[in-house]
Amino acid sequence: MNLEDFILTDEICTHYRVEETFILALHEHDLIHLAVVERKYYLPIEQIGEFEKMRRLHYEMNINLEGLEVVKNLLDKVNRLNQEKLRLENRLRLYE
Repeated sequence: MNLEDFILTDEICTHYRVEETFILALHEHDLIHLAVVERKYYLPIEQIGEFEKMRRLHYEMNINLEGLEVVKNLLDKVNRLNQEKLRLENRLRLYE
C-alpha cells in the first residue's frame, strides 16, 4: 500500500474542522472506506469527494448518519440508472 494515495484522518479533521468520530462513523456506516496503518486511519484520495459530500449533507443540511445512508444509496442508484440510460441510447443509435 502506497501512503501517497491516502490522507491521514488527522489532516482531514484539521482541514475540514470535523471530529475524527464523524469520519469513523462514516466508515462504520460504509459511507467511506478507511485504511488502518499502525493504528492510524487513512482515507483513500479517490474518496475525498465522497467524504466532502457526506460532510456537507451532515453539517449543512443536518442529515443524520442513517439519512446519509439513504441519500448515498439513492444517489448510487441514480448514477447506475444514468449509466444504463447512456448505454441504451448508444445501443439504439446503432440501429438508427
